[in-house]
Amino acid sequence: MAYHAWMPRPAPPSSPGLFAEPDALKPLAERMRPHSLDEIVGQQRLVGPDKALRRALEAGKIHSMVLWGPPGCGKTTLALLVARYAEADFRAISAVLSGLPDVRKALAEAEVNFAQGRRTVLFVDEVHRFNKTQQDAFLPHIERGVIIFIGATTENPSFELNSALLSRCRVHVLEPVSTSDIVAALKRALADGERGLGELQLQVSDESLDSIAQAADGDVRRALTLLEIAAELAADKRIDEATLSQVLADRTRRFDKQGEQFYDQISALHKSVRSSDPDAAVYWLCRMLDGGVDPLYLARRMTRMAVEDVGLAEPRAWRMALDAWDTYERLGSPEGELGLAQLAIWLAIAPKSNAAYLAYNKARDAVRSGGTLEVPMHLRNAPTKLMKGLGYGKGYQYDHDAEGGIALDQQCLPDALAGSIFYEPVERGLELQLREKLLVLRAARAKARGK
Repeated sequence: MAYHAWMPRPAPPSSPGLFAEPDALKPLAERMRPHSLDEIVGQQRLVGPDKALRRALEAGKIHSMVLWGPPGCGKTTLALLVARYAEADFRAISAVLSGLPDVRKALAEAEVNFAQGRRTVLFVDEVHRFNKTQQDAFLPHIERGVIIFIGATTENPSFELNSALLSRCRVHVLEPVSTSDIVAALKRALADGERGLGELQLQVSDESLDSIAQAADGDVRRALTLLEIAAELAADKRIDEATLSQVLADRTRRFDKQGEQFYDQISALHKSVRSSDPDAAVYWLCRMLDGGVDPLYLARRMTRMAVEDVGLAEPRAWRMALDAWDTYERLGSPEGELGLAQLAIWLAIAPKSNAAYLAYNKARDAVRSGGTLEVPMHLRNAPTKLMKGLGYGKGYQYDHDAEGGIALDQQCLPDALAGSIFYEPVERGLELQLREKLLVLRAARAKARGK
């Protein structure tokens, strides 16, 4: 059932009684959810003083929107505040837990509100999990003004949402909350005696708060959860290093093995190698290992880097990539990860050439556009008398018998592609020598063929 987000929160009872007030059962992160724009930590680019979104909310001029940002950055909070400032009913559904019947039910309730002159903010969490049909269900209701649509997503809306839905919404990008802003949120929770932990009078050093904030990795909700756990474990109302070591033992950085951050980080690793930056390369490798990516996936991707970006400028990189892959399979984690780290550093330092990669693409394009070009007669195999009689293999020059070991006037490409150049070595690493050799060889061939 929808509820009025702008309705005042009930005052707590004078005594707990037998049954606790519902708010007392809520996690700290939920209890400390901001009630106004001024309580929001971070996101000042969107809701800071005189910012466009803040002015719109305070003026009651609400538009449908998509909130894109990492977990715990304030998407749900902002949606709730939109409903509050708009004095609208707030209805939330999760794309993970809801199907099309739930969507239709929510829209039907919004229609009733609309007929009675009330607005409805429909908040769809993880909206990228909805398929095209489910996303399309919102369109007519957005157009008629029945709902103020707010979708929340951790994935790039450009890839995950229908263009029709995006065209009716404004995309607001929310950023990970900084460590200093998270510390401010933690201090507020420690001082708040009504919603927070103020009644406990906990003793926590600034260093401990900073450790919690860093472990939260931009996620305010996670930070408050860690603080709440630490408060439960604290002895003598003191959160010390021993307490934090228990709470933060299994922390991990923000990483989604299937989401955009996965692809952003593998992209960063690949481009760091390509840019010959070993420090950045080993950093991104460690970030992905820390986030739980399969090391064998990284071995496979770095083998590709050795082939695609290092290429023939340093052919040993290819062999080293396969050796690092084999080393990890033999040693496992964590020892095998050192082999991957050495590979990343070596690939970054090695000279780079994509000449073979470009040659392959050019040759492939020539195959696709040229059709079925005939093999020159002198290159054809002639295992039978009939084939020999038809001219198969006639005129073929055995290169080992030619002067210098190369039959310079012998054409190996189809006639339509005679003289085509696909491979052009760069002037780096081993390819510098290959380039010099090829230039001499190609000049000699041109002379032998009278060109």
